[in-house]
Amino acid sequence: MNPVDVNGVRFGGGAPFVLIAGPCVIEEEERTREIARFLKDLTVELGIPFIFKASYDKANRSARDSFRGPGLVEGLRILAAIRKDFGCPVLSDVHRFEEIDAAAAVLDVVQVPAFLCRQTDFVMEIARKARVVNIKKGQFLAPWDVANIVEKVKAAGNKRILVTERGASFGYNNLVADFRSLPVIRSLGYPVIFDATHSVQLPGGLGTASGGQREMVPFLARAATGAGLDGIFMEVHPDPDRALCDGPNSLVLGDLRALLTVLQEIDHIVKRSMDTADGKR
Repeated sequence: MNPVDVNGVRFGGGAPFVLIAGPCVIEEEERTREIARFLKDLTVELGIPFIFKASYDKANRSARDSFRGPGLVEGLRILAAIRKDFGCPVLSDVHRFEEIDAAAAVLDVVQVPAFLCRQTDFVMEIARKARVVNIKKGQFLAPWDVANIVEKVKAAGNKRILVTERGASFGYNNLVADFRSLPVIRSLGYPVIFDATHSVQLPGGLGTASGGQREMVPFLARAATGAGLDGIFMEVHPDPDRALCDGPNSLVLGDLRALLTVLQEIDHIVKRSMDTADGKR
């Protein structure tokens, strides 16, 4: 395992899981700051390493007129302010070549979107510019196919790699999470993250927007943590039913504390057993 350090937040090497969380998209600055403040205070209290996530532009919305966010310039300004004011690393996804330089200058982690993870030139350009790359595994890929993406990032000169599992396409408007994928991806030698909220998404399930099964997030999060992971990714919102993007699969912010407490207990047991097994080899 090659541990990855993100501005003092450590993934892998037996470290506790990292929480990557925030709203799906930046809706407006004050609400985004309120979410970041809540998450920062909660994770400090619980002793959980934390990276704030929000998209400045959701370029892959179902419908043409769906809300996409404030855009590159304003979105990066807000993320930079959150990074400075709350002292936490920030992550966002990039969808266009023209935005890579600006995004890499602000973001601690640049995320390759799932739908773009096989675009060789795009992936390698992000790898050349980003401090840390988070590869979202495409819903259309088997876990062992991620090896090819990892090799592209390494060939571009970047070995600070994270890989996120977010479910696989399973029939129409549905995803399924296969937890065998976590040890398979981890065997590539880089930290693995489980996206507990996108894995319960029903892509395009509402016709002009994606649906989701928010109530299933805790079950998948607990199961994934039991399988062994280095980070957990969750989109959260104070009122998901009124969220402007991915509300049906976003976790209610107020429900996060109870879930994280359980995940910490599971993570401790799993990593303690891994340490014991390593000591016997």
